[in-house]
Amino acid sequence: MPRIRLTVAYVGTRYQGWQIQGQGATIQGTIEDKLTRICGELVRVHGSGRTDSGVHALAQVAHFDVPESKAHIPWQQALNAMLPDDIAILDAVEAPEDFHARFSVRSKRYAYTLWTEPHFVLPQRAPFVWAVRGLDFEAMDQAAQELAGTHDFAAFQNAGTEIKGTVRTLEPILRTQGQSPAEWIFRFQADGFLKQMVRNLMGLLVEAGRGGLAPGEVRAILEGCDRRKAPATAPARGLTLEEVIY
Repeated sequence: MPRIRLTVAYVGTRYQGWQIQGQGATIQGTIEDKLTRICGELVRVHGSGRTDSGVHALAQVAHFDVPESKAHIPWQQALNAMLPDDIAILDAVEAPEDFHARFSVRSKRYAYTLWTEPHFVLPQRAPFVWAVRGLDFEAMDQAAQELAGTHDFAAFQNAGTEIKGTVRTLEPILRTQGQSPAEWIFRFQADGFLKQMVRNLMGLLVEAGRGGLAPGEVRAILEGCDRRKAPATAPARGLTLEEVIY
């Protein structure tokens, strides 16, 4: 059966994440529903990984298999004509039969956006940022340096997913200013991420920026491998999946 690779962008605000849940709308479920209507039979969509409820994506990658008779459908146009405005298919191409959206991944990059203006949050940006004030960016950068490299990130994994191991290699965390002087974007790229790992890392960096955690304490949290010793999880709305690398 032909395999189709999709690149998908979405606003995650009103969805229960990527993966189909017991109840509530999901990105996977919404796309599968449209594909099933087009093909006249159930079509399963496999994503590069889960994104949590409220998390956004600029370039999530997914694949699905279709009957030979449906191989030449213009999938991008067909799906975009049926999908809601907060989901868009950026690309749809036939992929090699051994391509797998999840298992072929080499690394992923996420961006987390903070809003630091003390008096307001721009309404158009509110669904995509975490509003925090009075941050010491130098302290955050120092803490970020401690996180880069190959470590056991068990202290930054929330419960809920069974995995074989918690060691990951995290590239240096990059901080850049967004389109507004009030926006600061932190980018995280790694060979894999644990459940809510990026949001937990961002929670730690903000705690360091607020002065509640010294950068020198980061190493002890990493080595302790105890989620209870790490700061709280950052909100989902500030997180966006930017790129999946194969």
